[in-house]
Order: sequence, then C-alpha cells, then structure tokens
Amino acid sequence: MKIFLTGGAGFIGSNFIRHVLGLRKGYQVVNYDKLTYAGNLANLQEVAGDPSYQFVKGDICDAPRVEEAMRGADAVVHFAAESHVDRSIYEPAPVIETNVTGTFVLLQVARTLRVPRFVHISTDEVYGDMAPDGVAHEDSPLQPSSPYSSSKAGSDLIVRSYVRTYGFPALITRSSNNYGPYQFPEKFLPLMITNALDDKPLPIYGDGRQQRDWLHVEDNCRGILAVLEKGRVGEVYNIGGLDVEENISIARRLLRLTGKPESLLSYVQDRPGHDRRYALRCDKMAEHLGWKPAMALEDGLRQTIDWYKSHGEWLSGVRGGAYRSYYAKYYENRDASLGEIAPVGSKSSS
Repeated sequence: MKIFLTGGAGFIGSNFIRHVLGLRKGYQVVNYDKLTYAGNLANLQEVAGDPSYQFVKGDICDAPRVEEAMRGADAVVHFAAESHVDRSIYEPAPVIETNVTGTFVLLQVARTLRVPRFVHISTDEVYGDMAPDGVAHEDSPLQPSSPYSSSKAGSDLIVRSYVRTYGFPALITRSSNNYGPYQFPEKFLPLMITNALDDKPLPIYGDGRQQRDWLHVEDNCRGILAVLEKGRVGEVYNIGGLDVEENISIARRLLRLTGKPESLLSYVQDRPGHDRRYALRCDKMAEHLGWKPAMALEDGLRQTIDWYKSHGEWLSGVRGGAYRSYYAKYYENRDASLGEIAPVGSKSSS
C-alpha cells in the first residue's frame, strides 16, 4: 500500500508514520506537510533514510502540488490541521482555511485521481460540551464550541457529503485527547510536564474541573491503522482512551510523578467557551475492528514524562522564539491577551 499522508511532521502524524513503517513491510508513505510551527522533521529522524518513506513539502490548499504528490497513492490519511483551540480563538482565519478548504482540496484531488481509500482524522471536540455523565457515540449530534472544533465538524460534513453524493470511499476517525512523545508543548499535557520539570507554574484554566478522555498516541495509531485496513467506507469511528479525568487531577498526578510541589499550580483566566466534558463510546472499534486501548493512563504518563526528560535537545528546538512569544502572550499575560481580536483574513504570526 502506498499512503499519501498529510501533516506527517506533526505529533500524531509522525507517530503514525513510525508505527506503520515499523509494523507493515511493503507499505510506503509519502509525508506531505507544510511545516508550520508545529511541524517538525526532527520527529521523523529515525525513518528519514527509509526507502519506504518520502517527504514532500507542500500546502494542502495548493491543488496542483497536492495532485502531483498524491498521484499513484492507494490511500490518503489526512492528519493535517490547525489543531490548537486557543490559537483558533485568537486567529480563526488560518484554522478555517486549512481545516475546511484544505480538506475540500484533498477530497477533490483524491476523487479526480480515483484514490481507493481516504481516512479523515477528526476529533471528539466536534461533539461539543457534554453533560456531567454524557458520552458521545458516532451518531451523536455535532455541537462544536470553538472555531477549531467548528472547522473540524465542517470538514467532517464535507467528507460525509462526498461519500453520499459521489460514492467517495472515505472514512472518519474521531479521537479523544492524545498524549505521548513528540507532542508540541503548547498542548495541556506536555505543557504541564515540561513546566513541572523546569519548576515553572502550571497554568490551570478556570477551576480546572474540565473533564477529558486521555488516549495514548500509540493506541490511536493502532486504531487508525485498523480503520485504514479494515474499516467500512462511509463510517465514523470513535477512538478513545476510556479514561476520563479532570484537568486539575491530571496536573496533580503529574506533579506527583515528577516529584514537584502543588505550589506550582497556577489558576489563570478560563478559555472563552471552554467545554466542560468530552467522553467517547468506542463500541464500534471494539466490536467491528477488534480494537481497544492498551496503555493504562498511569503507565502512559510515566513513559511520556521519561520521554521529555530524555529529549531535552528536541524540546529546546521546538521552544523557539515564536513559541516563547506565544507562551508569554497567552499564559503569562493571559488577562490582557484575551481581549485581543485578530483582524479578518489575518495569518498566524507563528
């Protein structure tokens, strides 16, 4: 199988490439990535010389470039996205362009080239805020709350429309909060871990009681591969860790695992429109594809902490000037920055 994969230099995409090339002999991967702030080819050093791997730099909104790189593919796995909720709130234009327009371009090109399989990677955030005991299944209504989750819901609907209207061979995965190696440190878990290791404050939004379902990236990669190889065209598959925890509980657990004091916890102004709970039912993955999460949360957290401890050079590389400016603006000076609005059509400065 020759896989055309978008966003492979990012967190989940790079983990998926290493997973596939390590597990499936005879598979080839073309990694198509724009290399924005969160795309890092250092994530793929160990496969860079693999003859089954090829990197192509490009924008998913550039149809001629996409067509050139996608030609001959047996499958598309579409990871590429602007994926940070806070960034989508402050600068929504790049998020809409990449997540909605980019997905449309990929669908059009893949349909023109008659690619036999298209897996669209989405998120549990499209289901929106849930009741305290609520759990979303694949047929739950889409009620996104942020520009990011709305853009992902929009791209999901475009994918499904292509299945219905054109008989296009697409499938969708919606995963819960991923964590693990190579995750860019603006996201909650790596931010908490790296700040704790550096004895810096851990910024906790609001009361910290937001509930999230935590999924180790290796479990997600196994699930995505199962969907790619065995999933039914037109179906949506939830992939969750089945371990829902409050953010404040996770932060305290990380402090315990790193041997740091709870005095590092720092409550900051909450995110606008912050969803209180995400949780998934994953019966379809278990019953139809034989998948279930294998990594216990405590084990996964320990492994992830150890990874960041042993990859200081990688961490220094991604914590460049753009990241430091972003961190100072939206965490250290959060009250002031929340009032700022990016002009329509503006591009991210990162």
